[in-house]
Amino acid sequence: MSFPGKQAGGFGGRPLRPPRLAPGSRIGIAAPASAFDREELRRGCQVLEALGFRVHLPEGLFSVQGGFAGDDLHRARLLERLFADPEIEAVLCARGGWGSLRILPLLDYGAIARHPKALIGFSDATALLAAVAAAAGLVVFHGPLAAGLGDAGRETLAGLRRALCSGKPLSFRLPRRGILRPGRAAGRLAGGNLTTLCHLIGTPFAPSLANCLLFLEDRGEAPYRIDRMLTQMRLAGLLSGVRGVVLGSFRDCGPMPEIGRIVLEALGDRSLPVVSGLAAGHGEPNLTLPLGARAVLDTAALRLEVQPGTVARRTGRGGGLRRGR
Repeated sequence: MSFPGKQAGGFGGRPLRPPRLAPGSRIGIAAPASAFDREELRRGCQVLEALGFRVHLPEGLFSVQGGFAGDDLHRARLLERLFADPEIEAVLCARGGWGSLRILPLLDYGAIARHPKALIGFSDATALLAAVAAAAGLVVFHGPLAAGLGDAGRETLAGLRRALCSGKPLSFRLPRRGILRPGRAAGRLAGGNLTTLCHLIGTPFAPSLANCLLFLEDRGEAPYRIDRMLTQMRLAGLLSGVRGVVLGSFRDCGPMPEIGRIVLEALGDRSLPVVSGLAAGHGEPNLTLPLGARAVLDTAALRLEVQPGTVARRTGRGGGLRRGR
């Protein structure tokens, strides 16, 4: 397997934003990780339809093997078929859990790059988002999973639709009490689930975080484990080029002030802005973030602004992409 992320540029290059969705756009459901509850997925699909989208459930979606949604090769091929299908305009992961990391070396990233479309997920799907973003040079979307949409609130759903359909900049308000270190910084928005990002260290799929605004979230990790993971990232050199840090939900991870202190210690005395309290990750609401898009973090304005970016357009039914407006 040849992973083309270093050549494609990833977050360090100029990622293209997948074509925006519109009412009637067809969203394909992928299952790159753990098996999921059928009833939860059914409810999630109903929510997607209520938002104005059409839903495609591919053949083999409900396979189960050893707790996964089918064996590794099955899950990888199902994802590739969704990207190759010209009728599918976005790919939404069914659930997280565990398993996305296992399929990374099995994917044809060149084929995925030739059929640009939105890829949405979070938690364990962070591994998939990071790999596809780097290899295909595409903006990916850290957002809710299909099997969880039935319990999602209005703000989560509005955030998902806005991120996928709007051509305008996205503005995320930050709580004043969440400012851990003030400042202003700009860069590509990168990151996701802290635990999963650490699992990528030492693999060909570890993302470059140079010149990025780093977003982190997690669930159920004690403060000492968060300290250990951030220390690993620092020793691996992943934090050295980060321009700013935005912390999302750290549900069941201990007091947020303690988490913030650990983050500041990991960054050392660098004068970069650090904020907590962004409503994204394992919690409600879970706002959708375009990873790879250019963003500006401004603690004085209490805002994270994400630019819409250059939209990739298909050159025809045979695939390929070009830069659009």
